[in-house]
Amino acid sequence: MTPSKTVLVVGVSILRDGKVLMIKENKPSVRDTWNFPSGRIEPGEDIPEAARREVQEETGYEVRLTAATGVYNFVSSMGDQVILFHFSGEIVGGALQLEENIIVDSRWVSVPELLDWDPKEIREAGVIAQITNNLIAGIAYPMAVFHPQLPPCMRNVTSSFSEIR
Repeated sequence: MTPSKTVLVVGVSILRDGKVLMIKENKPSVRDTWNFPSGRIEPGEDIPEAARREVQEETGYEVRLTAATGVYNFVSSMGDQVILFHFSGEIVGGALQLEENIIVDSRWVSVPELLDWDPKEIREAGVIAQITNNLIAGIAYPMAVFHPQLPPCMRNVTSSFSEIR
């Protein structure tokens, strides 16, 4: 299958007391499937900021991103090439408030338990399994790999690098 377009997405495994928050989606194309809080990066949006925004929109929680679990590249069930930037995070504020038109349920589960779920109930089950295995193995990358987004005045720098220092 040739992907129809490329979509940039962020997702977050919110961890608390050895468990991770899963949400059950209600979007028409993925109705009744479980996923980590996630969504598309808006044009011009900073990647970590997009992850924090998506968590707040879908759960009501404010999170601090603690690490990146990886960058995952796959063709979605909708036929799009997806580049997913996935993070782990912890709650620093807010309260659980599911946006009913897009999220219908939530559940805290132990990370290994995710590997026992029926793949038909999980959105992009193969990707969720990769992320879950990385969480179990403790594979995490420091947030320092995500540099702040360049301001517009720095995007077209024509000076040599030695002049920028």
